[in-house]
Amino acid sequence: MTVRRSPPQPADPPAPPPKRWCCNALLILAALLLVPATAAVALYVRFSADEPVSYPDIERHFMYGSTGGERNSGFPYWIWQVLPKVCAQYLPGEGYASLGMIYERGRTLPVGVSMRRNLGLDRVFLNCAVCHSGTVRDTPASEPQLYLGMPAHQLNLMAFENFFFNCAADAKFSADTIIPEIDAQAGKLGLLDRYLVYPVAIALMRDRLLMLRERFKWTLPQPAWGPGRVDTFNSSKALFNFPSDRLSAAERIGTTDFPSIWEQRKRKMRDDGQPMQLHWDGNNTKSEERNKNAAFGTGTTPPTIDLVAIGRIEEWLLDAAPPKYPYPIDDALAAQGAPVYAEYCADCHGASGQNFHGTYVGHVTPLADIGTDRHRLDSFTPELAQNLGSVYAGYPWRFTGFRKTFGYANLPLDGLWLRGPYLHNGSVPTVRDLLEPAANRPKNFCRGYDVIDRDRLGFVADVCEEGTRKYFRFDTTVEGNGNAGHEGKAYGTELPPDEKTALVEFLKTF
Repeated sequence: MTVRRSPPQPADPPAPPPKRWCCNALLILAALLLVPATAAVALYVRFSADEPVSYPDIERHFMYGSTGGERNSGFPYWIWQVLPKVCAQYLPGEGYASLGMIYERGRTLPVGVSMRRNLGLDRVFLNCAVCHSGTVRDTPASEPQLYLGMPAHQLNLMAFENFFFNCAADAKFSADTIIPEIDAQAGKLGLLDRYLVYPVAIALMRDRLLMLRERFKWTLPQPAWGPGRVDTFNSSKALFNFPSDRLSAAERIGTTDFPSIWEQRKRKMRDDGQPMQLHWDGNNTKSEERNKNAAFGTGTTPPTIDLVAIGRIEEWLLDAAPPKYPYPIDDALAAQGAPVYAEYCADCHGASGQNFHGTYVGHVTPLADIGTDRHRLDSFTPELAQNLGSVYAGYPWRFTGFRKTFGYANLPLDGLWLRGPYLHNGSVPTVRDLLEPAANRPKNFCRGYDVIDRDRLGFVADVCEEGTRKYFRFDTTVEGNGNAGHEGKAYGTELPPDEKTALVEFLKTF
């Protein structure tokens, strides 16, 4: 049997070599897809970041940590840095230090200015320490010592606001002027920053400042606040868009001193179980609301406030104690002053103890009794209290505690040596002056000088120039600056001079 076999088949031809152009095309295509994707990721990472510069140490956090204000009100770091040169004509001297801002050696930002990486830029704005930190010198030749929690008696906040308002209205507030100055100080900007990021940031910052300038326009004719002072609640009226033509003359001036902020736990509750009335006029008893309202001054809004960061500060301030008077105290003389204090002062301002013992401490004394300048009291109206109740609407921490009062709150005197000038509007330079009838108190004095007055307890107030720096001349005849009140037998102004001297010595122990 014959088996037929298939004829032999030719071998398969060898595969052709791959065409190199095809591989190259694939690589190019992958690159074309990868480069924009990588750029998109890089841009997303940069412009979506919201990272505050934080500090583990609570005191550094207080000095430089964010409260969230940079998110809504922050200035790009390099714009902040160059504006004092771009708009130097709107500053009283060189840089932000001429406004009373405090710089630690080696730092580029002053105490009370924080930084946050936000919207693609390092953005800076104010925090709590800007209004609650100050320096003290033993003598004009001494190195300034920084104290946290005291009133910022050198900061001229009105001049700070006006600097930015005036600069924004100047033709030099433009990319053509600001970007070359940034190049000079920081080095050349990259293409993205030069042609997109900074031109947009400058335009947005200018527009926002001009909008705020227009909204605050009715407040600008106010008498100059001077250093260490602020008109808290007229700013709130401006932000609430109160119609300025309906504001009475009595409502338009409410300037007060910055307060100290130590020992907040003791201020939460009196010995009788009643909460202390807070703010100069006692218009709220809830410290948490007081703190969140104060945060508005650092640029925060209800959606942007950093509750965690502020919570750290609140917790620290519960028990943060004022620094002790660092100079010698005549113990025998202070002992003579103790019973004088007990008789004339302790009921209203508290004695030593866990909760500032005192029958009336933390209560409001009617204006008819205390007799001090009424402008701050009149500036806070029932309408404003009602509007403040709308803040944080929809949040669990909506404000519910603001009320109109009819006098000024009796405050504890902890850290009194660092709290001058005195009275709610800072119209009396020293404690010793406050123990005189109003007719004998200084009618004019200078504010912002940080040399301590050991004899009279306060800051030296008769130095109005030091080198090239000029200090603010405070005139008690200007509206809102009256220095009357807190006088008569009940307030110790009729005491003999030796008892007044002893009382001042005793008050150094607070």
